[in-house]
Amino acid sequence: MTSISPSAEKLWRAAKKPLIILAVLLAGVLALVIIRGDEGAREELHPDSYAPDGGRALAQLLRGQGVRVDQVDTFDEARSATGATLLIARPDLLPPERLVELRDRARQLVLVGAQGPGVGAVLPGTEVAGITEVQNRQPECPLSAAVAAAEATSGGVRYEPGDGVLSCYPDGEAATLVQRFGGPLTTVTLLGTSAPLTNARLAEAGNAALGMRVLGANERLVWYLPSATDAALRGDEKSFTELVPAGLKFGLVQLFVAAVVLALWRARRLGRVVHEPLPVVVRAAETVEGRARLYRRSGAAAHAAGTLRHAARTRLAPRVGLAPDVEPPALIGALAARTGRPGAQVHALLYGPPPDHDPALVRLADELDRLEKEVDDR
Repeated sequence: MTSISPSAEKLWRAAKKPLIILAVLLAGVLALVIIRGDEGAREELHPDSYAPDGGRALAQLLRGQGVRVDQVDTFDEARSATGATLLIARPDLLPPERLVELRDRARQLVLVGAQGPGVGAVLPGTEVAGITEVQNRQPECPLSAAVAAAEATSGGVRYEPGDGVLSCYPDGEAATLVQRFGGPLTTVTLLGTSAPLTNARLAEAGNAALGMRVLGANERLVWYLPSATDAALRGDEKSFTELVPAGLKFGLVQLFVAAVVLALWRARRLGRVVHEPLPVVVRAAETVEGRARLYRRSGAAAHAAGTLRHAARTRLAPRVGLAPDVEPPALIGALAARTGRPGAQVHALLYGPPPDHDPALVRLADELDRLEKEVDDR
């Protein structure tokens, strides 16, 4: 029995195009999410961003007070902050040694939301004590910037200050703003949250005064927004492709080329029809019997009768000197004259209604054979 279920090849052909379209759509959505996600992260505390968590309002205030604000994206650019205030918005993206290098170059270093190993590197002895709610707090310290601002928004990362480090805006035994004064060393300030510097909350309480005094102490402010893609921050780290040996890369390229060549060689090419001999010889009787079984199984007596009548007309017409596609009246007249049968009987035999059951089909076949014999005998 021949299976009529679709093969795996047919299923793949039917599903190939929809799957490719779906894969392209998913790749596009994923790329869009990655791009938009990166854009959203870079909007936070960006000096040119109008978003609620951007820092454009504070940057404009500082420029209005004569402070030169330079926004940079790479570590190499941030190293130019010699003698200036350096604000790092996402300090945890930098290795501790990079933070120390920048600290030693700047006159004042301000880290926002730092909670990685860089905290202890730039302020020895200072530790992260956890996270707290962002809300308005009193400074409770003699720091001039905090005293001028009075109540301000603070929170986020909590710090336990080390020796010589001043703590402000306390939360329990820890503080949300700590600072080590300058002298021979750079002044380092840690802010637990970026909230008081953002567009959305700059006008609340004393946030504007706090931000301007902390960031406007020098004539130049370098506003550094680190990126994870900055090659200078990776140090000795290498990407996956850089770790793959050159020989393996060459081998993979060769395999890819071989696969393409194989696909082109085995691809289906449309050309002229090629006639090939059958592997076995099938007798005509077997073909007739097989077709008859199909007709019988499907109950196609009318179709079988039409086939028998058409074959009989095609054979009889040349025998009476007519073309195979002769019109019915001419063929009926010639056969009636040749056999002596009435024209109505010949018409009913060659063009009559189809039989409605198998016995009638058998009788029709016998009558057609008899008609052909009568034509041959006369």
